Amino acid sequence: MKLAVVIPAFNEEQLLPGCIASVRATLGEFADVELELIVVDNNSTDQTAQVAAREGARVVFESKNQIARARNAGAAEAQADWLLFLDADSRLNPGLAAELRQAMAAGDRVACGTAMYMPGAPRWARAMLQIWNLAGRTFHWAAGSFLACRRDAFLTVGGFNEDLFAAEEIDLSRRLKQWARPRGLGFPVFRRHPLETSPRKLELYTGREIAAQFARLLFRPVRSLRNREALAIWYDGRR
Repeated sequence: MKLAVVIPAFNEEQLLPGCIASVRATLGEFADVELELIVVDNNSTDQTAQVAAREGARVVFESKNQIARARNAGAAEAQADWLLFLDADSRLNPGLAAELRQAMAAGDRVACGTAMYMPGAPRWARAMLQIWNLAGRTFHWAAGSFLACRRDAFLTVGGFNEDLFAAEEIDLSRRLKQWARPRGLGFPVFRRHPLETSPRKLELYTGREIAAQFARLLFRPVRSLRNREALAIWYDGRR
């Protein structure tokens, strides 16, 4: 089985090595999984590209600072049968890697996602994450931090929607499910071995800033999702 791990990275020199190490330590243990490791330098101003190359990844450059474009740029370079989109501030664990391998081997899955957890997050943030985890399992939405899918399905449905600057993973999940339904293919969202993701946004932004961001998304969702300037928490480069 061939798997391309695509890691979009905007100013991720600090957390990228840990992410890559987790990929090699988990998926790299499977003799029947051939890995491609692709890091998309999304116009970083730090040493992201140099760090990725030093860690043995193939580096792709995407000049427009947008997560959907970065993921699509990485997928365009991949040759594997399956794609795994993994955020640079996330860490794979052996149990989750094994679930992904089983899904790939089964032959009856179009894609898969996973629940997440944030070590050290405050109670309110853990509650919000649990709400997202429940929504993901209920509606079969994969979080952008971990979205694995068949490459042929990804290409057929057109990849990530580059009109969106956030929630592009929900949009892609919806289109993948539509493609899979007449073919009898499943879209599991794992929960036994949640993905570890960084709580850094909770450390870098005040509660007021976070509340204001989600208020904009709640009251002006379409306008906000299509406007990079309205999504500062994701795009202002604060690290």
